[in-house]
Amino acid sequence: MAVTGAPAGAPAGTPAATIAAPRQRIRQRLRQRIPATAYGLGLAACGVAAAWLVHRAVPAVPLLTAAVVLGIGAAHLPGARGLVRGRCRAGLSLAGKRLMRLGIVLLGLKLSLNDVLGLGWATVAMVFCVVAATFGGTWWLGRRMGLPGDQPLLIATGYSICGASAIGAVSEVSESDERDVATSVALVTLCGTLAIAVLPLLQQPLGLGDAQFGRWVGASVHDVGQVVAAAQTAGPAALKDAVLVKLMRVALLAPLVAALAVSVRSRARARARTSAARTAAKRPPLVPLFVAGFLAMVVLRSTGLPSAAALDAAATGQELLLAAALFGLGSAVHLPSLTRTGGRVAALGLCAWGVIAGVSYAGVLLTT
Repeated sequence: MAVTGAPAGAPAGTPAATIAAPRQRIRQRLRQRIPATAYGLGLAACGVAAAWLVHRAVPAVPLLTAAVVLGIGAAHLPGARGLVRGRCRAGLSLAGKRLMRLGIVLLGLKLSLNDVLGLGWATVAMVFCVVAATFGGTWWLGRRMGLPGDQPLLIATGYSICGASAIGAVSEVSESDERDVATSVALVTLCGTLAIAVLPLLQQPLGLGDAQFGRWVGASVHDVGQVVAAAQTAGPAALKDAVLVKLMRVALLAPLVAALAVSVRSRARARARTSAARTAAKRPPLVPLFVAGFLAMVVLRSTGLPSAAALDAAATGQELLLAAALFGLGSAVHLPSLTRTGGRVAALGLCAWGVIAGVSYAGVLLTT
């Protein structure tokens, strides 16, 4: 008589555990052959596909915004929460770092030096002042409010430069805690999403023409996709100026990261002087490799060599890479832990939003 649980066709009297043992060994071997990061990268790919479907269904919702929101949702859904925090964590963290770098490199192909110079030096100076005022004011206020870790630095970077992409770039150099990065990305994404609905309602009350409105949107909204979604409501003239002004802000990402790298190296040298481990002090490169790649892509685009098809393919790849990275960063958000600093983070976000909107509005009026 066969033991209960033995597969059909097994010899009589064979224990079920003996039959199951080879299958368990096969599963273990398969798991060993699959890289630990494959599970998380696969989940990120599924998240990007879902974000793309959301964007197709509701075009007003940018792909990157949907990716962050879905990542946050996956981290808190009962069915997916265990995978996100367990087997998939390594791959999601990899997506949030390495894929972010690749996306930033391809982002450089959207920027041409000729387009920037075509806006005039007055606009260039305006953008620089907006970025400097927003970055300095937000960083200072965040420190005064007592936000933990690198949150003041990351939030200031996201608001002043290009949203989540800038946060990811700076966090690589500053070696920020993943939770600080996730919190900053969530805040900047939320405020940028609100700007899509709020700013078009203010065009007429503020007395802005279409081109002026486009420049205001480009100077004050965080992510490139959010800029497009907000500016297109005022027509093609507004959209063109909005994208150009926004890409000028993106161009300031490279010098900001380089300056931060210099600061980190200086602090590392100072720590090494007070210890015997001078040679063990880790020094980040003055210009990180992905920032050098970003600048190389800007130069390549400025030469006019890439074809329109190549630029379109690069733009699609950049969107997908950043979407996967933002899904990974969103999955690291832990909403219950935000309750300790949630009020202060929200207050800083509103203040920073007021600063960048006000300074950029004044700058547009002075330069047009």
